[in-house]
Amino acid sequence: MKTDTVPPLRVSARLRREAESVLREGETLSAFMLASLTRGIESRKAQTAFIERGLASAARARKSGSYVPARRVIGKLHRRLERARGRVR
Repeated sequence: MKTDTVPPLRVSARLRREAESVLREGETLSAFMLASLTRGIESRKAQTAFIERGLASAARARKSGSYVPARRVIGKLHRRLERARGRVR
C-alpha cells in the first residue's frame, strides 16, 4: 500500500511540549498526531451526517405539516434521562 504525507505542521514550542507530555508509553508524536487526525475526520463526518439527517427531517416535517411540539420532545428526553440516572445509581 502506498502512503502519502500531510503538510508539515508548525506549532509553538509550548504546544509541542504539551503534546509530548500526554504521549503514552511507547507512543510517538507522529502516532499521536495520526490518531488525532483520524478522530477529527471521523468527528467531522459524524457531524455532517447528523446535520444532514436533521435537515432531511425538517424538510419531511414541513412537507407533511406534522410536527412534534418541542415541549413534548424535551419531556420525553427528560424522562429518559431520569430512567438512565436511576439505573446508574
